[in-house]
Amino acid sequence: MTAIVVGYVPKAEGRAALRRAAEEAKLRGARLVVVNSSRGGRELDDDDAVRADAELAAVSKQLEEAGIEAQVRQLVRGMDVAEDLIAVAEEHSADFIVIGLRRRSPVGKLILGSNAQRILLDAPCPVLAVKAEDVD
Repeated sequence: MTAIVVGYVPKAEGRAALRRAAEEAKLRGARLVVVNSSRGGRELDDDDAVRADAELAAVSKQLEEAGIEAQVRQLVRGMDVAEDLIAVAEEHSADFIVIGLRRRSPVGKLILGSNAQRILLDAPCPVLAVKAEDVD
């Protein structure tokens, strides 16, 4: 069975990526691997962890109700998002990765770096980049 890996965050870009990945999984009869990646440490407190677990449980239920075979993974292992998505895509021999993008200023891209760019350049498979709607 083919696999599609999708990077998910509970924001507009994550929801856009998940919607498109679910459509593709249904169309292709593929298994969906949903990855929520966090560095952990001080950036992730207990309340954040509880919210993330609840959000991912809702995602899992939504996909199950839609009849999509899915594995939802919460990764907190000190790696950045790009490294996690690429590693999971390699692990599952993914057909492609779906990521969501949001509009950012040139200065924002320079200061924050670009996980999307790293995924696009380093992924072992094609990458489908989905633009988030301005209003969710």
